[in-house]
Amino acid sequence: MTKKVIATLVLLSAVSTYASAAALRVAADAVPHSEILNHIKETDKHLDLKVIELNGNLNANELLARGDVDANYFQHVPYLRDQEKALGEKFAVVATVHIEPLGIYSHKVKSLKDLPDGAQVAVPNNVTNLSRALYLLQANGLIKLKSSSATTLVTVADISANPQHLKIIEVDAAQLPRALDDAQLAIINGNYALQAGLTPSKDALALEQAKDNPYANVLVTTPKLAHDPRIIELAKDLESKQTAEFINQHYKGSVIPVHQ
Repeated sequence: MTKKVIATLVLLSAVSTYASAAALRVAADAVPHSEILNHIKETDKHLDLKVIELNGNLNANELLARGDVDANYFQHVPYLRDQEKALGEKFAVVATVHIEPLGIYSHKVKSLKDLPDGAQVAVPNNVTNLSRALYLLQANGLIKLKSSSATTLVTVADISANPQHLKIIEVDAAQLPRALDDAQLAIINGNYALQAGLTPSKDALALEQAKDNPYANVLVTTPKLAHDPRIIELAKDLESKQTAEFINQHYKGSVIPVHQ
């Protein structure tokens, strides 16, 4: 074996050792994702975890594609697939963790039965969550859609019946809690509801059902890092009984672990 080959092998070994020893950088929404990761950081002392909280200006999938982070934890699979198409990238799902039920909230009415004709309904403006919102309205008898399958993406154009003449207003998902001051209803993602001080299990007029829900939040990485020991350990932690217990105790039904 030549000195050049030996030197190359030593270098590769050093790089591999560094990669396995370096902090695992995970981009995550503040609530509940970063809170769950920080719980794992406290309980799994073998895992050197660096949690990077996202703000509205950061696209966690772009960060992952560029190598600025090693994984992200903030999204469900339908959103991820839409992002893969938009970015021209392929990612790997390595853990399925929890469901944040989408909820219908109001500062104007106390019950959906009190909703006036022509009421304004603020909904998320991204493709997948808009679809979820419309299915939630259908599940509560407020509209009818051309499709009844929650895995089929729909838009406002797919509304086949709107007996109360609801005015559907598409809003950036992070701004939906503010829309409660103006619209009669706002359909808000669980993480944004929690950040706004709402308790989905108590404050929502209606919530998505957890059973057979295709919108579980997942840990995502690149295909290259999918078998990294640090990623595997974090995935195991996220799907553990201990993490499920933390989620149940901390969020009291507002966030639901997939693995009970």
